[in-house]
Amino acid sequence: MAEIKRVANIDDRFIMSPKIDFVFKLIFGDEKNKDILIAFLSAVLKMPVEEFAGIEIINNELLREFAEDKKGILDVRAKMSSGKQIDIEIQILPTQFMPARTLFYWSKMYSSQARAGDSYAVLKKCVTINILDFRCIPLNKLHSSYHLTEDETGHQLTDILEIHFLELPKLFDEAVEKDESEPLIQWMEFIDGKSKGVMEMLATKNEEIKKALSILEIVSQDEKARMIYEAREAEIRDQITRIESARKEGLKEGIEKGIEEGMEKGIEKGIEKGIEKGMKELAVKLINKGIDIDVIIQASGLSREKIEALQ
Repeated sequence: MAEIKRVANIDDRFIMSPKIDFVFKLIFGDEKNKDILIAFLSAVLKMPVEEFAGIEIINNELLREFAEDKKGILDVRAKMSSGKQIDIEIQILPTQFMPARTLFYWSKMYSSQARAGDSYAVLKKCVTINILDFRCIPLNKLHSSYHLTEDETGHQLTDILEIHFLELPKLFDEAVEKDESEPLIQWMEFIDGKSKGVMEMLATKNEEIKKALSILEIVSQDEKARMIYEAREAEIRDQITRIESARKEGLKEGIEKGIEEGMEKGIEKGIEKGIEKGMKELAVKLINKGIDIDVIIQASGLSREKIEALQ
């Protein structure tokens, strides 16, 4: 991490939320913090930490190809010594298309391993881990995992595909069982980050979470990181408002037309326009604060040309 410039007169109890994608990547996507990433992956994938020896963090985000995905989403990508790739994504904004978009971007990660003329042998297993701040899977489970299996016998066709969903809102659902002593539950509670007190309690139980909290405390006092965090947090709030407004407008349009197609088109149109406007507003705010253009590209999802046109 670059040199820390402490924010003057800031409350020492202030702590950033790890579920803001920008913050999540600072903690889990830094080579210097690889032991923290390994501890998290070990908890999710139920693999001994020794099996992650030689893991490499790769920060080449998958190109976002749909309008509703162009929100500056940051992934943490990792590659194991065996060639297996793992993609971790934090998703705060709700979407009804989560399973479809997950499979689409999983397929991009999988197919990008091969070039024309290559043998299928170059294709290695790809794992996607979705950390969601909304309910997605209609099961009373915090952690759902999926593979390719035969319907009746459960025979696994291949192990190349593995997809995980971690649903943070279910942490507070009494109908969902959870064991507070499980590392995965502790990591989910840390990422959900309801308060600094909760994180400090978790840090007493889990040494890797203690390290993650230490990093988070340092980042939370950094002036530049704080500006980006506040801009990203405000943009997420604005996007949630726009999405809800678009859905209401789309529902109204659909009812007035009396057909489902009208509702879907209204929602899609409203969301697309709202996201494009919001990304430009975020970019202007960061430009005015003197943030580096490469950081703005990551935070907004806009092209360099569009950002330069706003200056």
